Amino acid sequence: MKLTTPRLLLREFQEEDWHFTNLYESNEEVMRYQTSNTRTSQESLEYIQQCLAEAQEDPRTLYDFAIVLEATDMLIGRVGMKVDHDAEEAVLWYILNRSYWNKGYISEAATAMLGFGFDQLNLHRIWADCDPRNTGSYRVMEKIGMRREAHFKENIFIKGEWCDSYVYAILDHEWKLVKS
Repeated sequence: MKLTTPRLLLREFQEEDWHFTNLYESNEEVMRYQTSNTRTSQESLEYIQQCLAEAQEDPRTLYDFAIVLEATDMLIGRVGMKVDHDAEEAVLWYILNRSYWNKGYISEAATAMLGFGFDQLNLHRIWADCDPRNTGSYRVMEKIGMRREAHFKENIFIKGEWCDSYVYAILDHEWKLVKS
């Protein structure tokens, strides 16, 4: 399965992609607000193997795609959703190699995922969360039409500290207005 945007190809991971994912997964700055720590090469490979296995489940609930620049065929990040079919909703996530920040790639990839979720999976709601200190992440959420629903105080313990969370979401009928 794959999705395309004007500049990107969002495709299923391949096992050998770990070389590229480890470029950002081993970077402290990129992983600062992630729930996991930086990853070793082996951990990056194991994560991709886990994604490949989950993608085979029926019904499929995990859509975790490599973000590839069309012009250069370079894998620069990941975008994905975990779907709860019973609730007709999904949680959205993304991560990008530091060298490609502030170029609109994540907004482009996340918008494609929203379109896939609403138009093909017929979801009612897609949500995402981030640490409020991660301004780049919540700005992406706002740029793609999501609205802030909550600011939870010290609701999650990550990497030795209690952290706040912003929760953003968009509903199917709101998406229709955003994309038109």
